[in-house]
This record gives sequence, structure tokens and C-alpha cells, in this order.
Amino acid sequence: MSRVLVTGGAGFIGSHLCERLLEDGHEVVCLDNFFTGARPNVEHLLGNHRFELVRHDVTQPIVIEVEQIYHLACPASPIHYQRNPVRTIRTAVHGTLNMLDMAREVSARILIASTSEVYGDPEQHPQTETYWGNVNPIGPRACYDEGKRCAEALTVSYARQYGVETRIARIFNTYGPRMHENDGRVVSNFVVQALRNQPITIYGKGAQTRSFCYVTDIVEAFRRFMALDDDPGPVNLGNPREQTIEELAQLILRATSSRSQLRYEPLPVDDPVRRRPDITRAKAILGWTPTVSIEEGLASTVTYFRNRA
Repeated sequence: MSRVLVTGGAGFIGSHLCERLLEDGHEVVCLDNFFTGARPNVEHLLGNHRFELVRHDVTQPIVIEVEQIYHLACPASPIHYQRNPVRTIRTAVHGTLNMLDMAREVSARILIASTSEVYGDPEQHPQTETYWGNVNPIGPRACYDEGKRCAEALTVSYARQYGVETRIARIFNTYGPRMHENDGRVVSNFVVQALRNQPITIYGKGAQTRSFCYVTDIVEAFRRFMALDDDPGPVNLGNPREQTIEELAQLILRATSSRSQLRYEPLPVDDPVRRRPDITRAKAILGWTPTVSIEEGLASTVTYFRNRA
């Protein structure tokens, strides 16, 4: 078994990953500055002697002796990453530089959590890993989109120049328990509004599409990706089932038995119109495909938020 570092480990995806790695028998160092992560997400793991929680900001250098690094630390929702765009870019760039330096120093394999946002508002549909994207470099989302694009460039540069073992995972919309209640992401927004019987806020006409992947499916993909002996380049990780935002709202209304009405607001600037991953590469290389249906995943997510109320 390995000693593994998870940056952003007290966050939504990170906390699920820490749990799974412990179940697999690894020693886990969870590193988080709690900017968007939350201690309660990992509090239940503190009694495990193979789990260590370290409060640290990845924009500051650090060296921890580990064999593997899952680098997830970065605000990932528009509300959080647009609140402090300079900090977001610093986290994406300086944070990734520091983790790559650490991986080089301790000879660790590192998986970088990139994002479907590197494709911007895509002109290719569905999106394949060979697509270079359509990103506004000076728009309100640029701090995150371009920060992650730079993180990918740094990652491949460290692999080429220093021989660091790297993996780049391009994550599409992920949802599930421990999502931040006020992070502005569509699933948590809709579930919270529905449970309170408040109007469900849909931007635009609700015809824009997304593909939603349940968090345990993403964690399984991460594990398989990290276990690969060779770097295949970036790999899309997400659920190829595409649906409109209005369809998602109807699914959540049914899952919550809510009396909420739909309310339509203007579409935000640079909001992608269509988003769906081509996961041909993940299927071929990782033998992975999502197994949790949107109905099943939403049921678990609704239960989580209902219990928090």
C-alpha cells in the first residue's frame, strides 16, 4: 500500500477520495486550507490511524514524503472562483507548480484534477481530448478556465523536462453528497431551492445542456487512472448522458416532491451552451464507464441535503 497525498482533501470530491483510499488500505495525508473545503467532510476519518489532516495552502511550498499525489485543490464553482479571481489563478498556477516540484523532489506520481472548462464554450460536440477549446481569456470565467489550462501546460512540461510521472484528468460536472450548499453549482442550487419550496432559478431558457457524473464514479476513475503505468495524456472523466438544465430541474422536483416553480433569469456571460464528454479514451484505457444513474445519484444527494436542513 502507498502513502498518498490528497490536496483539497476536505472538499467535495477530495473527501470521497480520501475515504476510498483509506478503504483500499493506503495511508492518506489530506491537505486543505479550508477556503472551500470543510472540516466536517473529513471529521469522521480523524480516528483512523492511517489518516492525517494538514492545514496548508498549496500556493505555499511544502514537501511531504508520499508515493502518490492527487492534486484537487482549487475553487471549482463560479461563485467561489469569481469571488477572488487572483487567488483562483494563483491556486491553479502556483499551487500546481508547488505540487509538481514536490512530486519531482520525492519521485511521486501525480494526478492533476483539470476540468471540462478547458474546452470553454465548445464548438465541438461532444468534446474529445484532442479538442483545443473555445475559451475567452479575459472573461469572468477566465481565472478558472485559463488557470486550469496553464496547470495542464505546466504538468506536461514537468513530464517532458524532468520526467515527472503525471496524469491529467479533465473532470466534467460532478455531483453528490458534501457539495457546498452555496457554491452556485446547478445541482446543489436546485436541490436546496426545491427542498425549501423556493422558486428554482434557471438561467436562460434552460435549454443549455450538461452531463452529470456521480462522485463515486469519478473517484473510481481517479484510482484506475493513477494505477496506469504509462501516461496516456489528458483523459475526460464524466457521464456522457446529456440533459438540458430544465430536464434536470424536473428530475429534482420529482426527487424532492417539491412545490417549487421554475423561474427564468438572464444567462450569465460565457456560460457554455452544450457540454458532454466523449469518454472513448477512458473506456479504452481505464476500462471505466459511469455506473450510477442520475436518478439514483440525485436520490442520495437529496437525502444528504435534507439531513443537513
